[in-house]
Amino acid sequence: MEEKYIICEDSLEGIFTAVYDAYALREGHEHIHIQVGEEDNYRLFATYMYSHQDSVKTDKVIRTLKSRLGEEVYVTICKAAASCDKTKGEAIYRTVIEGITAGSGRRTMENLRNPYVVRTFELARRTANEAHHEVEFIRFQELQQGILYALIGPENNVVPFVMPHFADRLATENFMIYDEKHGLYGIHPAHKAWYLVSDAEQLAKDQVQWSQKEQQYQELFTMFHKTIAIRERRNIRLQCQMLPLRFQDYMVEFNKN
Repeated sequence: MEEKYIICEDSLEGIFTAVYDAYALREGHEHIHIQVGEEDNYRLFATYMYSHQDSVKTDKVIRTLKSRLGEEVYVTICKAAASCDKTKGEAIYRTVIEGITAGSGRRTMENLRNPYVVRTFELARRTANEAHHEVEFIRFQELQQGILYALIGPENNVVPFVMPHFADRLATENFMIYDEKHGLYGIHPAHKAWYLVSDAEQLAKDQVQWSQKEQQYQELFTMFHKTIAIRERRNIRLQCQMLPLRFQDYMVEFNKN
């Protein structure tokens, strides 16, 4: 039978819509594949279909996953979908097949004999690890308007998994976290529920103006960071293990200005 590839958008909604469309074909699953984004070269003797993001289809898949596979498996799949790895579409699709069609149900992620389940677990773990790092390393800075602002650049789309942590601890604050690599804002109005805004332009440089008190604290914290270090005990390799370089670019104490 001819191989069929369903091309979807690189998002949770895009992947779930593609999963819905794959099941809707009713042609079995052996020869159907889900591909995130376009490829440079098309395969010979294969048919390509495009799946466009659909909120209704996404909601149906979400309800099915939660009821048939359980909340824990559903969250794992969501974390895998937030990965930057382009193989995630196929891994998630095959994991869903394992859980629903093969009948593994709530024990889906325990079936480590299935390489796609293992791959989904690995992608979810990477996303979770990066979200954990961001929770530790995010630095909020106060704008002139009194809003707390944090700029990050993670490899994976971790903002949806970071926001609940800060929304719980900064419930009385107006704050926003901007992921410049994915063009995604996490916005939290004080005493209200947080939400995401995508496809939004980054704040213009003239809008990112720190408050006077913030500037003073930045200077004090940077000076504290420089003076507290013991030069004879500097260990750059260990520091990079505990705090990877890609996070340091977004931290006040490593600001080279």
